[in-house]
Amino acid sequence: MKLKFRLFNMNSLLTDIKATPLIYDEFKIYICPNNIFIEPVQNPNIILNIDRIDFTTQKQTNNGQIPIEIKSQTIAGILGVVKLLIGPYIIVIKKKEFVGKLDGHDIWKLIDIDILPIPKTRLHINEIQDRMDIEYLNMIKQTFNTPYYYFSYTYDLTHTMQRLYNIPSSFVNTPMFARADQRFLWNYFLIKNFCMDHHEFFVPIIHGFIAINNCTLNGKDFVWTVVSRRSRNRHGPRLLKRGIDQNGNVANFVETEMIVEYNNTKSSYVQTRGSIPLYWAQYPTLKYKPAMQIAQNENHLEAATIHFNEQISIYGQQILINLIDQRGAEQELERNYHDIVTMLDNNKIKYEAFDFHSECKKMRWDRLSILVNRVAHEQDNLKYFLLGSDGKLLILQKGVFRTNCVDCLDRTNVVQSLLGRRILTVMLQKMDILNFGQKVEDQLDFESLFKSVWADHADIISIQYSGTGALKTDFTRTGKRTYNGMFRDLKNSLLRYYKNNLRDGVRQDSIDLVLGNYVVNAEESASLSSPLEVRPALKYFMYPIILMIALAMFMANAVFTSEYNTGTYIFLLFWGTMVMCVLSLIFYYGKEFVNYPRLSSFDNGRRHHHQS
Repeated sequence: MKLKFRLFNMNSLLTDIKATPLIYDEFKIYICPNNIFIEPVQNPNIILNIDRIDFTTQKQTNNGQIPIEIKSQTIAGILGVVKLLIGPYIIVIKKKEFVGKLDGHDIWKLIDIDILPIPKTRLHINEIQDRMDIEYLNMIKQTFNTPYYYFSYTYDLTHTMQRLYNIPSSFVNTPMFARADQRFLWNYFLIKNFCMDHHEFFVPIIHGFIAINNCTLNGKDFVWTVVSRRSRNRHGPRLLKRGIDQNGNVANFVETEMIVEYNNTKSSYVQTRGSIPLYWAQYPTLKYKPAMQIAQNENHLEAATIHFNEQISIYGQQILINLIDQRGAEQELERNYHDIVTMLDNNKIKYEAFDFHSECKKMRWDRLSILVNRVAHEQDNLKYFLLGSDGKLLILQKGVFRTNCVDCLDRTNVVQSLLGRRILTVMLQKMDILNFGQKVEDQLDFESLFKSVWADHADIISIQYSGTGALKTDFTRTGKRTYNGMFRDLKNSLLRYYKNNLRDGVRQDSIDLVLGNYVVNAEESASLSSPLEVRPALKYFMYPIILMIALAMFMANAVFTSEYNTGTYIFLLFWGTMVMCVLSLIFYYGKEFVNYPRLSSFDNGRRHHHQS
């Protein structure tokens, strides 16, 4: 049988780089028996040919290699390739959502992905490998289902406006993948071995939060944007990733940029957050608040020095706002942080401790103005970034506030929003959007939008790290602490407890798989054992079953007994005692009931999940 082929006329594979976008934004993908062809809709004269037998990838002139009988699927980009037990899979953008325009560029949110196997068959793996391969696939899907990932085909979202301004002109022609800030390039591992020769097919993504808003004040239209970028270094769920590693990376590091665009004038302001840069941990043990452990035999000063040297080289001066308690369980952590900063003895670092819970107790959140006023002088000195309508640099930001609490979520977001609102007033006045004397908080409609965006920001960053929405967002949304907000916080706290103890191990495994912290060996479940095959001890299943039976028997006798007598009370006492005994055993062996990671050791390789 003769095959019909699509035919295209093309003089050369090379195209004018000025006429070609940095990255193609729509593709047709053809899955053939021996090849996968990816054809850019904007430039059908070229195709990406992926061989399904030897897995090689080649960019070719489209000379009609694609059989006309093969139906195409439309995709919005390629996120990369991951190797699992069957072989490599290609991860593509199946659905996207328009967020808005930033500096004239379209910004998109990732909505859905598809993971397509490159190998043409699964017959070369055994039944166990097939099952493990599907489990790995589900992990990848879980990671990309965590909100939210963002991308642009023409704008580098990994950099702040100030960093983009400082990039040499020669670097602008470099592929976006190569010039990206790799701290925030979330699919770095997925594309690093495939992208350099075919960079226009692969879409760099960031993980975090973006809100783009068209606003009007005093009859003047402007765009106000908040962009948060989460670092892929030392990344993982809340209780499994704390503190610092040997390379100076801290857990939950987030760079937040606030941008204003008005009449071709652009301004931005950057803040950062990140875990306290010491070797410390708070491993889940089924206790509601596990003990904080500060490592005794680690070189805290060396790691902190690496961290702050990098921060200073990127951002300039550092104002460290530490919001944790200065007494109780958090006291030792605060003292050690203060001591390390003192030993650093760096004039580009200033330490500001503010006991958030003590200062704001009894719902006196108005007292946060004490902190804002205390650091106002430093904020004015550090300034912000401002670029005139003619492209001339007017103001340069010289440093950042690095804010933290224990999680760097709830307290941190509240304070960052207050600092952001104060400097936004200054920025809007400088750009002649607000008149002198006017403040953001006095513009009722815009103030409502400002609070809503920062509360949404708090929720999304919190979901990404802890698994639930943020606490204390009632204050961020309304400016007041409410009892309804406290009940919502209680609900989220309980949900955090459940997820941090019983779900986060799988989440850590999923993240490690996507970020390349764990690489699947093709021999797993064949000549090598697979970490996914490790099963918990018998008591992991038996104790909860016995607990549920004992609790059911106790409740049945307590609720449905029509007449109480000595036998009934003995029966209730027996099952009640059984419930307490089993609960005590579960908490005694708490670490064995926690869902720890299976794929790799964590905390810089110092502690494996099954160790005490």
